[in-house]
Amino acid sequence: MQYEDILFDATDGTATITINRPNVLNAFRGKTCEELIHAFNTAGWDKSIGVIVLTGAGDRAFCTGGDQSAHTGNYDGRGLIGLPVEELHSIIRDVPKPVIARVQGYAIGGGNVLATLCDLTIASDKAQFGQVGPKVGSVDPGFGTAYLARIVGEKKAREIWYLCRRYTAAEAMAMGLVNTVVPHDQLDAEVAKWCAEILERSPTAIAIAKRSFNADSDNIRGIGGLGMQALTMYYASEESKEGVRAFNEKRKPDFRKHQM
Repeated sequence: MQYEDILFDATDGTATITINRPNVLNAFRGKTCEELIHAFNTAGWDKSIGVIVLTGAGDRAFCTGGDQSAHTGNYDGRGLIGLPVEELHSIIRDVPKPVIARVQGYAIGGGNVLATLCDLTIASDKAQFGQVGPKVGSVDPGFGTAYLARIVGEKKAREIWYLCRRYTAAEAMAMGLVNTVVPHDQLDAEVAKWCAEILERSPTAIAIAKRSFNADSDNIRGIGGLGMQALTMYYASEESKEGVRAFNEKRKPDFRKHQM
């Protein structure tokens, strides 16, 4: 596959997958998801690769979720909602390699979900985390909600989704969403350090450990499937479309006017 939306590099046992859409704060469209799935499959089953790093291009954003300019009641790709996000979420969990989120800026919306799903998250002190779904007529009814609650607890997860606040890297680490926070100029060195340590460990033992961790929460995959089916109907509603319109028009949405 010739990549247009991402960059892929494999060096010394580490595969780095970079969402390369800095002009839209590394928001993803259908093509982006397809390329990410392909890249994770390529790296995940290559025995010369021991660890995968997911990040975003530039300094401003790790990823800010679905590209609203590609969302008109449905996104521009395949799948229930026009984005194969279920497959993307699954492949991050299914590859038998640790996946590290390198978060240098905004990890918002679907980007926050990606960082949550990665096995480990290393953040710059400039990083920010949070959800925006209920502000823009969307939600992630699966790993983005139920699995988030496993990590930060029910009360905090509900706060994150209901209020759509921003959280600093330090706040994210305090709630268990991030493993470590380092000064921005030390981020790459810290990621490299963690990768080097992982590469010294038994890859088979790590693969078994990852599958064991996943087994405890894999029922969330089924919850997500049901949720995505509901999301298809929600995206077709005027209530959801109002969120997209308001976002693109840079105004406050009036959801209650269109409440289902």
